[in-house]
Amino acid sequence: MPLSDKTIAVIMGGPGNEREVSMASGNSVSQALSDKGATVVDLCVKDRDFELKDDVDLVFNVIHGTFGEDGSLQRILNERRVPYTGAGVTSSELAFDKGLSKKCFVENGINTPAFEFVSTDDGILPSLQKPFVIKPPKEGSSIGVHIIKEEVSITEAMEDVSKYDKIILVEEFIEGKELTVGVLNGEALPVVHIQPLSGFYDMNNKYPWLGGGEGSEYFCPAELDEETTRRVQSIAIEAHRALGIEIYSRVDVILSENDIPYVLEVNTIPGMTETSLLPKAAKANGIKFGDLCQQIVQLSMQLRKK
Repeated sequence: MPLSDKTIAVIMGGPGNEREVSMASGNSVSQALSDKGATVVDLCVKDRDFELKDDVDLVFNVIHGTFGEDGSLQRILNERRVPYTGAGVTSSELAFDKGLSKKCFVENGINTPAFEFVSTDDGILPSLQKPFVIKPPKEGSSIGVHIIKEEVSITEAMEDVSKYDKIILVEEFIEGKELTVGVLNGEALPVVHIQPLSGFYDMNNKYPWLGGGEGSEYFCPAELDEETTRRVQSIAIEAHRALGIEIYSRVDVILSENDIPYVLEVNTIPGMTETSLLPKAAKANGIKFGDLCQQIVQLSMQLRKK
């Protein structure tokens, strides 16, 4: 399906903490689709108060986090009968809320770290044995994530997380390799191994150009044996399917020191610059960035015909 006769609105920005990352993704996607011959309309939005012209054939959604990834934008576009890329309303809601997605993993027998929920209003500390991770259940890019190894840091970390949500997700800390697996049209892409140069894979190490972190090294395909690679890719596909995600996603996995994979979360709007993790994996599979964007457009238009 050529794109030369298509008008595509690239929606970016959003009201959340990942706005600048979304703008970078949006600019990259916009350029790639223009290079493919599409007529591209760039829209930077913060809420539902935006206009789309009648000639728009598809919305390419690159709003990371709140509004773009939680089902809100998808619901609006459904109401307006405008096709869009990626996950729909229900799968977006499930994947974005880590509490809902963790429960879904457990119900479907998908290995995930042990977890519990704690309310900041109750003054009750987590009961999981340290070390553990605390995080807001509805944020991305590791915003508000703390690894708790010492008792003294719990209260301070909980206060920080409470800025984002009154309910805190407490998760067993698994020592191991940080991996991520792109899923495109039901198939797993090559595994990416993420190795932060310091600390853990937080906002600063993901986007050093934003926060001044030291950054991370990426190895794709990850240096894993064939059987381990198969198991990591398999559990990623299982998580993607369990949440009912359409078209594409990126599944974050921890591979423990004894080579057991654990699914952490699934990203329905992963980073989409040429150097982002999903495009890195696609490139390792012989798919150039522009072709990846075009494939996402084509699959989405087939699923949601106007």
